[in-house]
Amino acid sequence: MHELSQRILRVWRENVGPRILPLLTTVRFIGLMIAAFALWGFYEIAEGVLEQETQSLDTRILMAIRQWHTPFLDRLMVVITNLGNPSVLLVASLLLAAFLLWRKRRAETVTLAIAAIGALGLNVVLKDLFARSRPELWQRTVDVNFYSFPSGHAMMSVVVFGIIGYLLAAHLPRWRLVIATLTVLLVCAIGFSRLYFGVHWPTDIVAGYAAGTVWLVACILSLEIWKRRYRRVPSERQRSLTSAPKVKAKG
Repeated sequence: MHELSQRILRVWRENVGPRILPLLTTVRFIGLMIAAFALWGFYEIAEGVLEQETQSLDTRILMAIRQWHTPFLDRLMVVITNLGNPSVLLVASLLLAAFLLWRKRRAETVTLAIAAIGALGLNVVLKDLFARSRPELWQRTVDVNFYSFPSGHAMMSVVVFGIIGYLLAAHLPRWRLVIATLTVLLVCAIGFSRLYFGVHWPTDIVAGYAAGTVWLVACILSLEIWKRRYRRVPSERQRSLTSAPKVKAKG
C-alpha cells in the first residue's frame, strides 16, 4: 500500500502537477467568483422579468429619471449612448484588432474578436429568447429596434470596453487604476443613457452588465491560460536543448 501511494505521488509530480498547477494559478479565484456572482445575478433578474415581478420597480425608476431631463443632458446623453452602439463598438474592435495584428499580438487579437462577436451573438440570442417589449412611458427621441432584455448597449460596452481596458492596463501597469476607473465610468454612463431616454428597463441594464461580465471574464481567463501555455512551451524546449549532452567534434 505504501509503495502504491508513493507511485501515485511520483506520477502526480512528474506528469499531472506541472500541467494542472499552472492552470489553477492562471484561473484567478477572484475572476471566477465575479463570473459566478454575475451569472447568479442574471438568473435572478431573468426569473423576475419572466414572472413580471420587476415591472413596478422598473417603472418607478424610469419615471424618476424622467424628471432629470434638461436640454444639456439631452445632447450629452446622445453622445454617450452612441458610444455604446454595437456598430460603433464593432468598428472600434476592428481598428484595435488591426493595430494588435500589426504589433504581432495574435492571441490578444483573437480574444478581442471572439469577445466582441460572441457578445453580439449572445445578446441577440438572449433578446429573442426573452422577447421583452421596450418601455413606452414617453415619446422616444432615439431610434431602437428588436427586444429590450438584456440591454445590448450595456452588455456590449462591458465586454468591448472591458477587454480594451484590460489590454491597456496590461501594457500600461502604472496607469492601471486610472484605466479601470475610466472604463467603469464609461460603461456606467452608457447604461444610464439608455435609462435616460427610456428605451430600456433598469433590469435590462443590470442583466446586460451581468451577462457581459460573465463573458468578459471567460474571455480574459482564456487569454491568460493561452499566454501561460505559450510561455511554458518555449521555456520547456529551451531547457531540453540546454540539457542535451554536447558532442565534441573530432579532428
